[in-house]
Amino acid sequence: MAISPSKPARSSKSKARTAYVCAECGADHNKWQGQCAECGAWNSLSEFVVEPAATAAKGAASRRSGWAGKVDPPKVTALKDVTHTEAERVSTGIGELDRVLGGGLVHGAVVLVGGDPGIGKSTLLLQAVAKMAGELPSPDFTSLYVTGEESLAQVAGRGARLGLPLDGVHALAETGIEKILEQAAEMRPRLIVADSVQTLWTESLGAAPGSVSQVRESAARLVRYAKETGTAVFLVGHVTKEGGIAGPRVLEHMVDAVLYFEGESGSRFRVLRAFKNRFGAVNELGVFAMGDKGLREVPNPSAIFLSGSREPQPGSCVMVTREGTRPLLVEVQALVDSSPLSNPRRVAVGMEGNRLAMLLAVLHRHGGVGVGDQDVFVNVVGGIRVQETAADLPVLLSVLSSLRDAPLAERTIAFGEVGLSGEIRPVPNGEERLKEAATHGFKRAIVPKANAPRSGYVGEMQVVAVERLADAVDAAI
Repeated sequence: MAISPSKPARSSKSKARTAYVCAECGADHNKWQGQCAECGAWNSLSEFVVEPAATAAKGAASRRSGWAGKVDPPKVTALKDVTHTEAERVSTGIGELDRVLGGGLVHGAVVLVGGDPGIGKSTLLLQAVAKMAGELPSPDFTSLYVTGEESLAQVAGRGARLGLPLDGVHALAETGIEKILEQAAEMRPRLIVADSVQTLWTESLGAAPGSVSQVRESAARLVRYAKETGTAVFLVGHVTKEGGIAGPRVLEHMVDAVLYFEGESGSRFRVLRAFKNRFGAVNELGVFAMGDKGLREVPNPSAIFLSGSREPQPGSCVMVTREGTRPLLVEVQALVDSSPLSNPRRVAVGMEGNRLAMLLAVLHRHGGVGVGDQDVFVNVVGGIRVQETAADLPVLLSVLSSLRDAPLAERTIAFGEVGLSGEIRPVPNGEERLKEAATHGFKRAIVPKANAPRSGYVGEMQVVAVERLADAVDAAI
């Protein structure tokens, strides 16, 4: 009787498999294909190695033991029994950066900094690392600047050109995430700067650096290291032509804060804005000026956003907007001119175009002023993008001023939301806005009645309270 050969026993270890994940919808595919079967997006699949659960758990346990010692298993706890303490913050030595971060850098926080090429992301972080290394005592504070785009000679040359003290700054020219974490585990820095996250790659994936899977996995490992060791991490991110962070959208969800560098081409002023912050206010604003010695803080940004003209000009109105916790004085300019087109143009720079069209309809219906045959151009000076409704009244007053070629009264400010029925609605923090305007020497303010003080004055500034759009038009011109 023939004995059949015994089948080889199956290995108890399950092998890692390769999956192809869609960058648009996250759908999982067994093989690469040009179009995602779930959302229909083209060329959106990227290779991703899926580790078995046992292997991933074993690797995570070994990393925890190597970085932070023994870790107790998690357990369910009632929130009322959790002791809450304020997060300990470390100053970066740059006041405007501290403001955007919410008061300083939190231990274990991961911050993603994005912006156009050449706007100053690497310069700002190198300045922050150098100042923190110089001001904080060593060896309590050590930093590691990881560069994947430049050589160490280029980084050192930039630091010398900016006149930065580089005594306590350590640098590493490497893109492999395994080698970076190996050096970090040996050095144990309190701050890591990765410039940039799109250049990092891991040996566990076969995809090219910069792909969706490589960016996601490399960032995930840095985030895990930051949380388990308490090391603060700055990630520099490239932006796409649409202005978003290059790579998977999940990258912005993984980090604790997302900061964007903004600035007009040809202007030396830069605006750092927080779009996400787990440790501070969102939409906080920091203003910098680019010079031969790097980025310099602008402690009084309202001054640079106001016109340098001493005499009032038609089509100009100053408003008080609020960015995060800071009130800012911003000039809104409008140009109204007869249009040769059958469909007049409506152009808005620094605000939403659809809202401008709505406000012009309200001006015609409830203010008795029509611009249906006129081209209307509105610009917020200084590259600021106003997203709050407090700009409604200043926009309409600047449009009216340009249409009638009559400037507003000298040293006049305005703010308020305009409703579709023509009412002037209040906006938050009206008292702080009025105090900021009075501090800069304004003599007259046109504001909603609910935001006006009972005395009618803030210091020496007269406050005119209005309830309807028609009242605001009469008070302004």
